[in-house]
Amino acid sequence: MSSLNKAMIIGRLGQDPDVRYTQSNTAVANLSVATSERYKDKSGEWKENTEWHRVVAWGRLAEICQEYLKKGSQVYIEGPIQTRSWEDKDGQTKYTTEIKALTMTMLDSKGSNSGGNMPEKPQNAQPVSSNVDLNENFDDIDDDLPF
Repeated sequence: MSSLNKAMIIGRLGQDPDVRYTQSNTAVANLSVATSERYKDKSGEWKENTEWHRVVAWGRLAEICQEYLKKGSQVYIEGPIQTRSWEDKDGQTKYTTEIKALTMTMLDSKGSNSGGNMPEKPQNAQPVSSNVDLNENFDDIDDDLPF
């Protein structure tokens, strides 16, 4: 039987995209996206739960994120969930689970407070296949993360 690994979220960025470049000069954007759920509890009061999602975009899609998104931007993200591991500077193995963005759609309209310098119409960034080796050596970046 086949399987499916696909996440689809609509949320707002908690901070500006963090874009870095690999040793082979491939852009990597890290996004922190919040999704919220509102519901009434047993006593009838409204409650809200916010879930934070790590999202990584590669290549041209990462550059589009850097150019058009900022803290508060509303986005639709689609892609597989992946878990990666790496060794930090102390030799400890670290793990992260994230959504690998293959599609990103900007949902803010022009002139909205959270849209920044948006183009006239929200654009649908075409799916990007990044062909990036996730085992690439990231020693040139000065932190515990591999990107």
